Amino acid sequence: MKKVISSLVIAAAMTFGFTNVASAQVTDSTSSSLDTATVELEDDSAVKNAVDQNPTSTVEDEKVKEELTFVQTLKQKYIEGDPFWMTFVLVALIIGLALSIERIVYLNLSTINTTKFLDEVETALKNGGVEAAKDVCRNTRGPIASIYYQGLDRSDEGIESVEKSVVAYGGVQMGLLEKGIPWISLFIALAPMLGFLGTVIGMIQAFDQIIEDGQVAPTTVAGGIKVSLLTTVFGLIAAIILQIFYNYIVSKVDGLVNEMEDASISLVDMMLKHKVTKA
Repeated sequence: MKKVISSLVIAAAMTFGFTNVASAQVTDSTSSSLDTATVELEDDSAVKNAVDQNPTSTVEDEKVKEELTFVQTLKQKYIEGDPFWMTFVLVALIIGLALSIERIVYLNLSTINTTKFLDEVETALKNGGVEAAKDVCRNTRGPIASIYYQGLDRSDEGIESVEKSVVAYGGVQMGLLEKGIPWISLFIALAPMLGFLGTVIGMIQAFDQIIEDGQVAPTTVAGGIKVSLLTTVFGLIAAIILQIFYNYIVSKVDGLVNEMEDASISLVDMMLKHKVTKA
């Protein structure tokens, strides 16, 4: 629960921060446009003289405007696509990324050198018995070490009890590995749906503007379609990014589950080999 709350807090902070920056950019661009218009009206003759004297300055200014960074381009498109609907897509992306990063960190911490761990457990069983092997499991992180500990803890109850314990606790560890994955798949589906919703509403607004104007103006139609399509583009981009993380997480979980199954079989064979439990 604490991980979920912390992820939501991080997502909210990132979202509101980005939205404030976008709003500030809108305000600054609006005020700068007004100031520029005023200056142009007052100093129109001076500007014309400057252009005549230095015709290359206008071309250089246009090149500077065209050379926008990737982040600036994203902010510009975010504003053009209506910040209200783009914010929903951004929230879905940020929360999905927060959950994905949390899962990746957890899974990487759960991964160990299985071959080295098996050798250490077998050496401990051979030299110090069950208690020494349990100490090795306690000092090792990950689901495989936890499964081994549960199996070794029931070594005096017979091999059947050990197998049942390993299978049951393996299911518990598998549930912990897959925790949060359904939420990631939810945001993968939600991001493009929110984008499509913004598209539909943008088209409706464009048609409303046409009805209000009483004519089909190219600027009105093109502006409405551009706004509506930008939300779809951002929604699809968010879904693609989250899908990549999702596939990596699923493959990582599958790999850990296979290692757990192989290690469980090795544990039973190891206990029978060193006669630490009865058949």
